[in-house]
Parts: sequence; C-alpha cells; structure tokens
Amino acid sequence: MIVLTMSVLGILLFVNADNQSNPSESQANTSKNKHAVYPVDIPSELDFANEPVPLDYFDVKESLDRELLVNTYWQSHTMLLIKRANRYFPVIEHVLHKNGMPDDLKYIAMAESDLMNVISPMDAVGFWQFVESTAMEYGLEVNDEVDERYHLVKSTEAACRFLKKSYEKYGSWTMAAASYNMGRNGLNRQIDRQKENEYYDLLLNPETSRYIFRLLALKLIISNPDQYGFYLEKEDLYPRIPTFEVTIDGPVENFADFARKYSINYKVLKIFNPWLRDSKLTNSKHKTYYVEIPERGYREDS
Repeated sequence: MIVLTMSVLGILLFVNADNQSNPSESQANTSKNKHAVYPVDIPSELDFANEPVPLDYFDVKESLDRELLVNTYWQSHTMLLIKRANRYFPVIEHVLHKNGMPDDLKYIAMAESDLMNVISPMDAVGFWQFVESTAMEYGLEVNDEVDERYHLVKSTEAACRFLKKSYEKYGSWTMAAASYNMGRNGLNRQIDRQKENEYYDLLLNPETSRYIFRLLALKLIISNPDQYGFYLEKEDLYPRIPTFEVTIDGPVENFADFARKYSINYKVLKIFNPWLRDSKLTNSKHKTYYVEIPERGYREDS
C-alpha cells in the first residue's frame, strides 16, 4: 500500500513538474514581451564634433554601451530630455553657430543640467552650470538682482568663450568638453602625470571618465529616438514659445507691476526671464537690459 501510494505520488509530482517547466508557447511569449529588455545597438562609427571615437577599443565601446543603456532604460528622464530639447536646442544651436562652434557641444548643456536652471551642491548655476567666479571671468553679470548664469543666450555665449579657449589649448573639442567638466587645472595635472593628451587614453575621475560617453549617448538617442524605443509625435514635444523684447535702461521698482503692463503676471515674467533674481531692479548705472515677454495666447494649449 505504501509502495503504491509513493508510486502514484511520484507520477503526480513528475507530471506537475513537467507542466511547470514547459509552459505553453503563448504563455512564454506573453511573459517575454511583458518583461523584455534588450541590449542597445552600438554604431560601427561615431564622432564627437567631427572627431572620431575609437570604438575598436574595448574600453571605449563598453563605456559607450553603459551610457546608452543607462539613458535608454531611464525612460522617463530621457523622454523629458527629448521634449525639452525641442524648446531649447534651437536657441543653443543658434549661439553655437554664430560663434563658429561645433553643434555637438549643445549636449554639454543637456548633460550638465538636463536643460533646466538648476543649482548644484557646488553652487554651479543654470543650463551651463557656472560657478560665480568662472561666470564673471567669462563676462556674465552676477549679483543679488541680476544673475546671467540663468540667461540661456548669455550663458551659452560664456560657455562658447570657455570652450574656445580650451580648444586652443588642447587642440581637441573632446578634450575641451572634458575640461568643461573637470576644469583645466585638473585635466592638466592628469596629462602631466600620465604623459597622454587624448581623452580616450587618459584615466580620469569617475565623472569625467563617463562624461564624453554620456554626451555621445545623448547625441545618439536625441538624434534618432525611435531607434532607442522613444516614440513621440510633434505635439508631444515642448514648443518654443514666441516672445518679443522689451528694453529696460533704468530702474524698475516692482516687477509685478511691470508684468501687468504686458498682460502677464510676475510668475510668467520670471519663467521667461529667470536671470532677474529680485522683485525690483536698481540699475543705478542705467545699463540696458532686454526682457522677454511672451506673445498673447502663449499659455493656451494649442
């Protein structure tokens, strides 16, 4: 009796185990599609600012793979970058072109700030993440009432001046971009220490070691989002809102009152002019400033 029971139990266990280890094809396909994660495609050729990336080096290829995976599968973050790029990249591209700079440098602003006027733990500010001393060195006004690190056009102009000086020193836009992240002094120390002057041959701190590869990953995804699983229609992107300029060449006692003259409110004025840091402008030297005012109807969803 015991032998018979154990035999039957063995058969039942065998059948059940067989059924569990061999799910139906439809179940397998459903599970696979629901939780599918795929490797990303690595291009056979790639450049940064027309400088070839040595993808035949295993370490270079794997570093790019890492940043592509991170930015592809951090979907909500990268989706927001694609949306913001539609609004802000045309402004940055225009300034870069006017200054004779490579278009790929726009990805520095994206990597530095996610195209937002953020403040870092080191008190670096704005799209281009200038600390106060460097901002003033490269021609930006920084005080309690005006901080041009928050001015997209002027901060991009300052970034162009910094990057152009770095290019003159290193003879490479890739190295210029690396110097933007870690500073020229830090980069110079590593060049002297390692007796190398090419980014892909230098052992740098973890952030700068990843930096160029993040720029490259952003370039690949933003340039061809469909290839990396981001499907957006034109109406999904954040549009550039048309504005006109108002000249200020004297003091402004109250920006809330100033805003009402143009049928907007204080909040909207500051959205379009984040470089105005106070509710007033002393402007005792009668410097000329240009304030952006959105066209009528800007706020309605079209």
